[in-house]
Parts: sequence; structure tokens; C-alpha cells
Amino acid sequence: MTNAKLAPLPANTVLNGYTIVRQVSEGGFSLVYLAVDAHKQMVAIKEYLPASLASRSEGELAPQVLPDKLSLYRLGLKSFFEEGRSLAQISHPSVVSVLNFFRQNETVYLVMNYLQGATLQDFIMAGRQITAAKAFSESTIRSVFDEILQGLRVVHQNKMLHLDIKPANLFITDDDSAVLIDFGAAREVLNKDGNFTQPMYTPGFAAPEMYRRETQLGPWTDIYAIGACMYSMMIGYPPPEVVKRRTSDPVPSMLMRKASSYSDKLIEVVEWCMSLDPLARPQSVFELQSALANYQASA
Repeated sequence: MTNAKLAPLPANTVLNGYTIVRQVSEGGFSLVYLAVDAHKQMVAIKEYLPASLASRSEGELAPQVLPDKLSLYRLGLKSFFEEGRSLAQISHPSVVSVLNFFRQNETVYLVMNYLQGATLQDFIMAGRQITAAKAFSESTIRSVFDEILQGLRVVHQNKMLHLDIKPANLFITDDDSAVLIDFGAAREVLNKDGNFTQPMYTPGFAAPEMYRRETQLGPWTDIYAIGACMYSMMIGYPPPEVVKRRTSDPVPSMLMRKASSYSDKLIEVVEWCMSLDPLARPQSVFELQSALANYQASA
């Protein structure tokens, strides 16, 4: 099954009192819509719809799932629903707010606050057009990740992992707030339990342990991705994926080319976060925050 077979819900479709306005994005595991609630307030609705397991024709509401894919589809559905339940318990300005979650049309929907602005990926791509040595100042990088780490720490304290941190999932609102969006728990469950031939991760941002089915994931897994996002702001492009780093790792030399633009300490922190060995990274967000706080105090 391919994304071409995933028709979005039509405009004006009503879901549990929310009215669909239009589709705003599509990923491998979900569609996201702009909608309005009963009070005409804008919300975002994320619909569980894995492209590898389901299809939907134009005008239909419920997805069609092949019988041999049904158990895996339901496994991801359960994880998606539980993710909504967990996120609904978290109230932090740097974590996307889940306002409601419900089952309908043989799938699950998460209702979230509608954010206006652009993703960090949008800013990085725009920065590539800048001819200066750096598109982002060190203070900007520190400011963005100070907010993101505060939110991520709360996520981890609630026994959750994000598992899909990348610039496209870090949203910068119009009032310059940084927000974690689009968690990847359902994708992780499907990857571990399905027989997918390709890892369902974004190259460059997935830690090595995400490619091995029996390896324990933890806060250090999200921290690798945090380092990769910092790297992307400094370099302007994603880091090389893990398999390339294992043979001849270009990350240290790429970062050292930026030594005239960024401090040794920031470069050191990024390399620390991106260690291929999970035990060589910060083991908690608090540990990383402490290092960055000490660095700022001495800067």
C-alpha cells in the first residue's frame, strides 16, 4: 500500500463535534487536519492512518485494512491511543497540547492545539540561502533547546519517550516559542513488531539503538536526536546516518569546521549527545541541562 491510496477526509466532515476544514500535513503514520470546534476555535486533528497497513478511497471515512495486516494495525492503534492519553496528562508550553482523543471510523483521532508559525526545518532550509558563515547564532541555538529540553524533561518524567525528534517536529510559533510536536510511539511499536524491510526513521536523527530490535531505548535515545538537531542548525544539513558514521565518522570534522562560529563547549556538547554508544551520551535531560547551564554560566 502507498500514500497515494490514502485519501484525506473531505472538508466539512464532522468528527465528534469537530468540523474538518482541510488537510495540513501527511506522514507515514498519520494525517493532520485543520478543524474547528463547536465554538469555532481552530484545532489540529491527527488521524492514525499508517500508509503501510491501510488504504482509503476518496469520500470514505473508515480505512480499509488487509486481513493479514489487521493485528499489526490494531497494535499501532492501541499505541496511538495510549500516546494521546499520556500526552493529555502533560501540560507544558514546550509540548504540544492534546485537548481530546477519541475512536471513530475504526481509527483514532488526537485533537491538539493549533500552532501558527513554522517548523525548525523550515528555518534551517531558509538559512541555507544565507551566505554568512552561520545562519543561527549560538544564543539562538541555546534559546531554542533550553525550551525544548524543559518540555522533553517533563515528557520523560511522565515515562514517555518522543522517539521522533527532528527539525520537522520542532515547531517555532509566531511568538518565538519552541514546541515539541508529532510523537513517534505508534511508529516505534509497529517497527518493533512488524516485518518492515526498511527502518521507519528519519536518517541522521535516529540513534543507533533504534535500528536494533532488542536494544533498550531510553532518554539517551531522544538526546541523540537533540544533538542531531543542534548539529543541523550549526551545519545547515542533517548529520550522516548511523551506518555511515560507523565506518568513517565525519561528524567531528564537520563540527570543527564551525569552530570559528561556535564555541568549543557547544561543539563538545553536540558531539557528546551524538555519541554512537548510548552509555557515552547524557543519560538524562537533567544531565544535559546541567552541562548547558554550567557552560552558559562560564561563557
